[in-house]
Amino acid sequence: METIALMPQRYIDNSADLRVLCSELQSHAWFALDTEFMREKSYYPLLCLIQVATEDVVACIDPFGIDDLGPLLDLLYDPHITKVLHAARQDLEIFHVMRGRPPAPVFDTQLAATLLGHGDQIGYGALVKESLGVELEKAHSRADWSQRPLSTEQLDYAADDVRYLAQLYLRQLDALEESGRLAWLQEDFAVLSDPRTYDNPPLEAWQRIKGVQLLKGGQLAALQSLAAWRERQAQESDRPRRWILKDEILFDMARHQPDSRDKLARIRGLEKGLVERYGALWLELLQQARQTPQSEWPQLQRPPRLTPEQEALADAMMALLRLRAQQHRVSPAALGARRELERLLLGDPQSALLHGWRAVLAGHDLQRLLRGELVLQVTDGHLSAAGP
Repeated sequence: METIALMPQRYIDNSADLRVLCSELQSHAWFALDTEFMREKSYYPLLCLIQVATEDVVACIDPFGIDDLGPLLDLLYDPHITKVLHAARQDLEIFHVMRGRPPAPVFDTQLAATLLGHGDQIGYGALVKESLGVELEKAHSRADWSQRPLSTEQLDYAADDVRYLAQLYLRQLDALEESGRLAWLQEDFAVLSDPRTYDNPPLEAWQRIKGVQLLKGGQLAALQSLAAWRERQAQESDRPRRWILKDEILFDMARHQPDSRDKLARIRGLEKGLVERYGALWLELLQQARQTPQSEWPQLQRPPRLTPEQEALADAMMALLRLRAQQHRVSPAALGARRELERLLLGDPQSALLHGWRAVLAGHDLQRLLRGELVLQVTDGHLSAAGP
């Protein structure tokens, strides 16, 4: 097992020290980044701690004690500095909320690990263990990071989230450059820095309601209207959606579409106080939904049923995908799920297998297979693909 020299982390809890730290970071081409946040009691994540690291700096930044995070935010949005994260979406969402767009450019070590033989969506602790031989503590993974003061053990735990991330980045960068795969990840990284990745338009909230696939027609119109109302309420009050109204209640309201307070009050789990406060509004929304023309009803994107012949083709495509995954040392799940194969089979240009590194490793060959330009064959018990 390799021994990695550890440097003590700095604790930054005032604006003066933050400016000094940011001055140091400014001279680097990259730095590792992680956050600790809470969102159990809010719609938007509550930023509780920011961790940064380079090869020679490790720091935990306490936003509760700093009036102006501007110097750090300027670095996060500096186009000349790469921000290195693991499973970056939730961390980047925090800064998207703060500035209306996520930081860029970014490098996600979880995505990179996929192309380096570590499987699909590997966790940070598992990746550190596999790559660096270090077993990380897990004791504070469920800590309340909003409480002060933070213990020494908490700060050590938080610092480790970037201390080893910096080491991982350098190793992954070398491996990707050596294998010629670094450019393959640019499209995936660009998605992480796209504001649309983090937007939650209220009129699309209905698609995330549990059980939505059981509704149809006018019921979906009712669900769209009610879910949009709840989303706006949650955003405006910064409260969790479930605190406004639970999914199962929204679902039952859309399914039964009550047209009176008495019928509304019969919805299971719907508190009397909520009916008194919002009942008239909900009934109005349901009435408007009933009057919505059929042409304007929202449509649930249900995948079309495949014919038996198409099912057989999809099976052949999956065999080729697994073959390519094995040859390129990536997991089949990371390369493409069955639904993406079916989208490609049905001619959907938005299939993930037609974009980025997935197209390079398998997508183009899958298209050749469908055109009859590539043939699967078995020789001495081994599968191969051949073509002109």
